Amino acid sequence: MSEEFSNPLLSLIHGQGLMDDLQYEEVSAELKRNSAPAIQVLQDFGIMKLDEILHAMATALGTTVVKLKGREIPPSVLALIPAKVAQMYQCLPVAFENGVLQVALVDPLDPAKADEIQFAAKCDVLIVVVDPAEVVAGIERSYGQVESESFSEILKELGEDVKIARDAELAGDDAKAAEDLANQVPIVRFVNLILQQAVLDRASDIHFEPFETEFRIRYRVDGALYEMSPPPKRLALAVVSRIKVMANLNISERRLPQDGRITIRVSNRVVDLRVSTLPTAFGESVVLRVLDRSSMSLEIESLGFPKYVYDFVTEVILRPNGIFVVTGPTGSGKTTTLYSCLSRVNTIDSKLLTAEDPVEFDIDGIMQVAVNDALGMTFGKALRSFLRQDPDIIMVGEMRDLETAQISIQASLTGHLVLSTLHTNDSPGAVTRLVDMGVEPFLISSTLMAVLGQRLVRTSCKNCRTPFEPTEQQLALLGLSPHDLGDKVFNYGRGCSTCNDTGYKGRKGIYELLVISDPIRTLINERAPTVVVRQKAVELGMVTLREDGLRSIFEGDTTIEEVVKYT
Repeated sequence: MSEEFSNPLLSLIHGQGLMDDLQYEEVSAELKRNSAPAIQVLQDFGIMKLDEILHAMATALGTTVVKLKGREIPPSVLALIPAKVAQMYQCLPVAFENGVLQVALVDPLDPAKADEIQFAAKCDVLIVVVDPAEVVAGIERSYGQVESESFSEILKELGEDVKIARDAELAGDDAKAAEDLANQVPIVRFVNLILQQAVLDRASDIHFEPFETEFRIRYRVDGALYEMSPPPKRLALAVVSRIKVMANLNISERRLPQDGRITIRVSNRVVDLRVSTLPTAFGESVVLRVLDRSSMSLEIESLGFPKYVYDFVTEVILRPNGIFVVTGPTGSGKTTTLYSCLSRVNTIDSKLLTAEDPVEFDIDGIMQVAVNDALGMTFGKALRSFLRQDPDIIMVGEMRDLETAQISIQASLTGHLVLSTLHTNDSPGAVTRLVDMGVEPFLISSTLMAVLGQRLVRTSCKNCRTPFEPTEQQLALLGLSPHDLGDKVFNYGRGCSTCNDTGYKGRKGIYELLVISDPIRTLINERAPTVVVRQKAVELGMVTLREDGLRSIFEGDTTIEEVVKYT
């Protein structure tokens, strides 16, 4: 991960002297690699038993361990915490004695939750330690499946909440007041609901955008932005402050951009959110990139390559040296393609190193390095160190300058396979971009093996997909005439509840593979312009992005509009 990793339970066990430094490092590394709970990993490594871990937590918190097995919680106790609060904070009331409510948490070491639960329960709360698995089972058994709140309900509450409105006006530049505002239960509930709903709707990004008279919240789903019901403009500071609290960012710093990370649990899976803040004329704009490992398959087969691309890519990534470049605009799935390639060659007999800005997913067995220009950790610096780390395969997040390109070529010439990305419109353009950077053409022609251009197009919803007859004008956009069609069928999505009336659900890749053959090498050495390289590649059989888009249209996967938009 790009920021220093720490886990409260691990730090607690280590601080109590119940594990040594080596065990601490091993368990930390395991937690960085996967999303298993720390309490489970400590048991799996044979460091501590469950009872010992629970007692260590109880000692640190000055409380007791409670067993729930065979214990019936009275309905009057359950009623003290509303079902929605129990679900949101993953907490369970277990007893009410002498005016104090005993509450068990899935994560009892989060001190902020105790205050928020106490506010919701409207009585004194004592956190007790219970096996987290028993707490999860108890919540489901006691409260059942709670219907999620609707945005309209919570927005209505927020709009009518006079205290929050007053606090939001008074907060101004006062960091402490902004933090207090961010921790108020209605704001916490609202932000949690937005994040959970975004993950359930398969959003890739969540945008919080302050304008002069409104505060917009938008999701990006399958590449398109959809606006949600906006909260009152006065809540912009409270919502942004809440996100900054969750991401451990500096609340009082509103003049400079900040980056952070949030980890949340949605439907029993852990999701990472990469946070970016940007000061604007009317407040801070915040964008969250949703990194949901469980919804992302890193198998090459899942990328939807045409057979000739699949055969070539699976062969090229087994070569001992050379450079393989994936190109396309931001958000076209380049990193996913490279991760899938790395996963295929991630075997015990290969050393894999990556330099990324930032590291998007932690992959077991691969040494991943986060590039940080502000700290002087550039792609060039990382790559120079890589060559002394005895790697077999190197992935460079992006060839963005001459230094990075030259070191990548040097690595290739000294017997390493290099995978990288470039931002160009098509695959022949990648060759010209490297020459424009200042790389000698003979070095490009001798090391570059292939360039894969790609785009992501939205796929038609399978539930409401309907055949239709395209007009001559639509065909003209694709460079086709009615005579070219034969028996080919065109489809579009009418719109239904499954796809939120958009007609699209999910995305797929369309591809353009430029293989660097001898005729292409000759053109590279002659510094031929992109258009000449493209013409020769097509002449040699290269399928263009537009042609691969037509394949997707004729297979019923996407629409004319999508292919025209992206190719």
